[in-house]
Amino acid sequence: MLKLKVCGMRDEDNIHQLHKITPDYIGFIFHKSSSRYVSQPLTLEKPKAITYVGVFVDDTIERIQSKIEIYKLDCIQLHGNETPEFCQNISNLGVQVIKAFNITSGFNFEALNIYSPYCDYFLFDATGKHPGGNGVSFNWELLKHYKGIRPFFLSGGINISMAWKIKYLNHPKLYAIDINSQFEYKPALKNINNITIFKDELH
Repeated sequence: MLKLKVCGMRDEDNIHQLHKITPDYIGFIFHKSSSRYVSQPLTLEKPKAITYVGVFVDDTIERIQSKIEIYKLDCIQLHGNETPEFCQNISNLGVQVIKAFNITSGFNFEALNIYSPYCDYFLFDATGKHPGGNGVSFNWELLKHYKGIRPFFLSGGINISMAWKIKYLNHPKLYAIDINSQFEYKPALKNINNITIFKDELH
């Protein structure tokens, strides 16, 4: 069964509502230029069934480690130009590592092989103005060129109408769906009803 990640959360009431429908992953963005940037610690109790993901872009190990402790992060998503060695250093902090890549026509999936030993998952996103959360999709036909060993999250402009199309994707390494901007009233405030419908249709 495909996992579901809801990224770009910040509002505590909204997060509490999301906890009730138990997505597999909830993402918190710590990239300061993002409209979904999280700057205040959370007071909510973290459910054991949900993996908390911190999203960073070309950040320092020290800052990432600090956020792991403050926000009880289980997993770190690296959405910049981080090297395999940097991924290894983050993995050594005792968290899972997701390395994100922006997919375009002609993307060299074989270049990801050097990351595989140090990452638990990859995330394939569209290319846009920002590192993520651009609300646009890429050509999913390109996924057939990925022959790697790591499972991947599919991201990029996914909306409520795409559940049926996702179910027809037959890639053996497709692990999770990552949703964000297309389920928002405004940046960092999600439509929980639409997420519930999408989750039910996906499963």
